[in-house]
Amino acid sequence: MDRVYNFSAGPATLPTAVLEQAQAELLNWHGTGMSVMEVSHRGKDFVELAAHSERTLRNLLAVPENYRVLFLQGGATLQFAGVPLNLAGPSATADYVVTGNWGSKASVEAGRYLKVNVAADAKDTKYTTIPDPASWTVSDDAAYLHYTPNETIYGVEFHAVPEVSAAPLVVDMSSTILSRPVDVSRFGVIYAGAQKNIGPAGLAIVIVRDDLLDRARPETPSVVNYRVMADSDSMSNTPPTLAWYLAALVFDWLTEQGGLSAMAERNKRKASKLYAAIDASNFYQNPVVPAHRSWMNIPFTLADAELDGAFLQEAAAGEFANLKGHRSVGGMRASLYNAMPEAGVDALIEFMAEFERRRG
Repeated sequence: MDRVYNFSAGPATLPTAVLEQAQAELLNWHGTGMSVMEVSHRGKDFVELAAHSERTLRNLLAVPENYRVLFLQGGATLQFAGVPLNLAGPSATADYVVTGNWGSKASVEAGRYLKVNVAADAKDTKYTTIPDPASWTVSDDAAYLHYTPNETIYGVEFHAVPEVSAAPLVVDMSSTILSRPVDVSRFGVIYAGAQKNIGPAGLAIVIVRDDLLDRARPETPSVVNYRVMADSDSMSNTPPTLAWYLAALVFDWLTEQGGLSAMAERNKRKASKLYAAIDASNFYQNPVVPAHRSWMNIPFTLADAELDGAFLQEAAAGEFANLKGHRSVGGMRASLYNAMPEAGVDALIEFMAEFERRRG
């Protein structure tokens, strides 16, 4: 069958060109007579791929020289523990801002390793907004300040970097990395799971400033120890080679698309179209305060929840996949990551209008 428009929040759709290249190279990668899954990660071919992928990622994000780029296992969730283990001792305090499910999970996990101060929590608004940074209760001696720039479940997003503390900023950019330019120098640590804008689940990108590399506790496992992994070019142990290879293809694809400025224009346009269609309708609604709406994840509800099942059934028949909202929120959610073509958004808007015409 033809490929569907996959609006999944993650694992998410990948660029068709990337999948086609991987398919073509599956049995014989770079003339080795083996797939990339079968070659040694210590061999010349894979080492060159790893170096190329890092250079390309650095160029895309304009990563300063005083930052290290790591390709680690365990996705972003392992970094919920990796961050406190690498940056602070057990008696230290870290500030966490909670604007949704993933910020909450990160703060709870960090609480196993240090003292967590929840500087702000938008729970009372049902995570439909971001608390004004002027209201955050940050600590005077925080080891770092952690926040989640985009919450995939609730569809809220920071559109500016908060300036409320002298502590290093640590961010989970899983949903927004590579969707637009970002000033890496504003952050101490950026981490991101790959399964949204980069590649397959299981891989995590960590970008860490040099001065933060040597704070890890002695008991920090080597596979998440930033210094150990930096000194071994992320190969202290066998890395997830297939995921790394596919990430490299995505980085090349992004470069061919014109880089992150071009992706930002495209992503903003896609989101604006869908929000405009929702706002112009009396049948669909987005609950998020407009100033804090996400470009990447757009939740919406129908006027009559009894029609949710019919909407999803007809959407699937129309080759729109994974539009069901998260179980904690309900309704629908359309994730518009880099690889979602604008034609997919246009087709979804057309389907939504036709469904409203018949069912509204």
